[in-house]
Amino acid sequence: MTTDPSQLPDAEALINILADKLQPLLQKNTALVGIQSGGVWVMQRLLAKLAKTMTTHAIEHGTIDVSFYRDDYAKRGLKPDNQPSQIAFDVENKHIILIDDVFFTGRTTRAAMNELFDYGRPASISLAVLVNRGGRELPINPQISAYDTTLTQSQNLQLLRHADGHFYLTLEENS
Repeated sequence: MTTDPSQLPDAEALINILADKLQPLLQKNTALVGIQSGGVWVMQRLLAKLAKTMTTHAIEHGTIDVSFYRDDYAKRGLKPDNQPSQIAFDVENKHIILIDDVFFTGRTTRAAMNELFDYGRPASISLAVLVNRGGRELPINPQISAYDTTLTQSQNLQLLRHADGHFYLTLEENS
C-alpha cells in the first residue's frame, strides 16, 4: 500500500532547505560525501545549488557505497546496482559532511564511517539528511536534516526520481 504522495513533503523544497542549512558550514577544509544511491542524488543537487553561493573555492566531494561495510551484508548480499566508492581527495584532517536521503536506523551511516576511515582520519564527520524518519538503533543521529518525522517500522520512505530529474518521496506500508 502506497500513501498519497501529496501528504508527503516536497523533496525539491527539502533540498533547498538542506542547502540553506549547509551553506554556512562549508569552509575550505570541508568536503561532502554522498552515500549511494539516494545520498549521491541529493549531494549532486546540493553541489549545483551551493556552487552558486561559493565564490572562493570549489566544494570537494566524493561518493561512498557501503555495501561491503554493512553489518547485514551476509543477509542482504550484493545488489546489482553497487557502485565503487570514489573519494579523490585526501580525507586526512578534513571536515566531512556525509549526505544521505533518508535516515532510519543509523546502520548505513555506521557503515559509511567505517569505510571513510579506510581513506584516512577526518578531523570530523557530520551527517546531513533530507529526511530523519526516526527509528534509530545505534547512537548515531543526523546533525542536519531538512525534515523530521516519525514513522512505524512497517513504513518505508524512499526518495525517487522522475524521468525529468525531479525528486519525490514515496511512503509504502510493508506487510
